Amino acid sequence: MDRTEENAKFPSCDAYFEAIQSKKKLPLSLQESLTAAFAQIPVSSFPDVPTGRVIEIPGDTSILDTVRILSEHNIRAAPVLNPEPGAPADWQGRYLGVIDYSAVILWVLENAEIASVALSAGSATAAGVGIGAVGAVGVAALGATGPAAVAGLTAAVVGAAVAGGLTAEKGVAKDGLSAANHLGEDFYKVLLEQEPFKSTTVRSIVESHSWSPFVPITLDSSMLTVLLLLSKYRLRNVPVIEPDKPVIRNFITQAGVVKGLQQCKGRDWFDYISSLPLSDLGLPFMSIDEVITVNSDDLILEAFKCMKDNKIGGVPVVERPNRKLVGSVSIRDIRFLLLRPDLFSNFRQLTVIEFMKTLGSTLPDSGENCLVKPPPTCRPDASLGSVIDSIASRITHRIYVVDNDLEVIGVVTLRDVISCFIHEPPGYCDSYLASAMEKIDGKTSVAVEKS
Repeated sequence: MDRTEENAKFPSCDAYFEAIQSKKKLPLSLQESLTAAFAQIPVSSFPDVPTGRVIEIPGDTSILDTVRILSEHNIRAAPVLNPEPGAPADWQGRYLGVIDYSAVILWVLENAEIASVALSAGSATAAGVGIGAVGAVGVAALGATGPAAVAGLTAAVVGAAVAGGLTAEKGVAKDGLSAANHLGEDFYKVLLEQEPFKSTTVRSIVESHSWSPFVPITLDSSMLTVLLLLSKYRLRNVPVIEPDKPVIRNFITQAGVVKGLQQCKGRDWFDYISSLPLSDLGLPFMSIDEVITVNSDDLILEAFKCMKDNKIGGVPVVERPNRKLVGSVSIRDIRFLLLRPDLFSNFRQLTVIEFMKTLGSTLPDSGENCLVKPPPTCRPDASLGSVIDSIASRITHRIYVVDNDLEVIGVVTLRDVISCFIHEPPGYCDSYLASAMEKIDGKTSVAVEKS
């Protein structure tokens, strides 16, 4: 499937949202009153981003500098500006999309896969490359791939991936665990110093690795639309523009909405809903068998691959033989691999727990380093209000539900929390989604014509 077509769609989430709605033990009159109230609240009333201005990244910025910008401003995502002179003056011409850590990790692992595919060809000479450090990254990240994966991969692309003198002297084993022994400093040499990775811009990543469509809403839209987009439709952020103006005025995130809900303490509707136990609200949504975890002795690259494959933003780290929670890793943590090669230049067989311990011993007092703190947890009988307080105070996207032995039995996400307060009136978002898809299709057609 063409990646542009695959990404330029709103995900179908009816099953999730309908299940949540059917399990909520809330009076229908209260749900209808809340929905009507949110429909009357304009987006313009939502607080601006904490810095007072939305951070925007030019499309010709390198991927490494992009990660630096996200990390320095302590944000997870940012709009990307079209660097082409003479671009149309509307938002479709001004912005290319949104870059976030999920797109970065997709790019890292996909480019690692290029080298892995070269190995799977069976002959480095036939593939046009040497089986040196690049192959090690690919195999460690994704495992040896089958012959079918070679389809569509040109020798020129693979050759470019190892330009700069990397050779086959090291001899790489063809399985993930042993290949990791050979990573070393070459991981960073490839991703940060060699072409085509070094000159890869954020524009190329946004255009090929986005998980969700980029369609801003206007200041006069309703907050109900925003809440539905951030819950049912799985968007992680919603850009806000002024009517008839292309500049993004605000950037509403799931975390921002949950913090806003927390500030509603003292209002009857919030106090009533937040006092309910999670089970009365259909949470945790996933059964114990559906919760995706990684083991503490898994490779850190395997943990990131797990998030990529399942399109999730974080995973709990558990200890064998049971599922005792010992930590968590989020997709945002890929920044440490890219920005702190001094910590991980001797990559070796770096496990998840070693990754966390390395950061814990180096950045013990960093307020932004959630890796070195116990992840937020709650019991199955916890109230929604306590979950909101825990998530909002930690600036995290999820809380893990554990039993008395600290074994993971569920997870509650920001999306789940928002879903507790709303339901969608029949056909409410139909016109918005139809308009959004029309704009996306128009933008995609323009892009194809230029290519």
